[in-house]
Amino acid sequence: MQAVLEAVSQRLMISDEILIRIPEICESTGVNYGSVYHHFGSREGVIDAAYSLIFSKIVEEDIAALRQVNDSAMTLEDYVDAIRPVLERVANGEERVARRAITSRIVAAALTRPELRLLIGVNQARLTNELLRICEYGQERGWMRDDVSAQSVAMLMQAVLLGRTLDDISLFPIGDAEWEQTLVSLFMQMLNVPLHTV
Repeated sequence: MQAVLEAVSQRLMISDEILIRIPEICESTGVNYGSVYHHFGSREGVIDAAYSLIFSKIVEEDIAALRQVNDSAMTLEDYVDAIRPVLERVANGEERVARRAITSRIVAAALTRPELRLLIGVNQARLTNELLRICEYGQERGWMRDDVSAQSVAMLMQAVLLGRTLDDISLFPIGDAEWEQTLVSLFMQMLNVPLHTV
């Protein structure tokens, strides 16, 4: 079934789910058609599982990058230096546009499909908790403002990043450098020190 999920995931990354044909997937993977439906229950079950796999991989990559912040930051300067490349990574490049697009598609699908919502909800909670830990880490050391909850900051950062998808489809999108600077500026506003000291 992993081969089926990988094949469906690859197709979902480059095309719409309405174009997914399970018989074609079975033919390309050599997996029995009946086995697929027995395991996943329906075509939608296969697609939901593939969406969950994609979402999980994206979240795992982001969590790995975020963990480096807390693992390497011993001073405020370390903290800022560790976060800047993370902000740069999420701001720049065509790969990020594609990642934002598929993430948005998955979230949109989950709004009307309770099973998918449950599947991706676990990983979304893990990502939010990782961001929350970074904010709490900074707040505990007096580096970040504590008049805004760590959870609110974590959600604000995700809302800003997901919102970039709207700009991705704009006729006149913001350039990567300008967007990166905006993210850095927003992060700096959350610090508990005068900006010129960092």
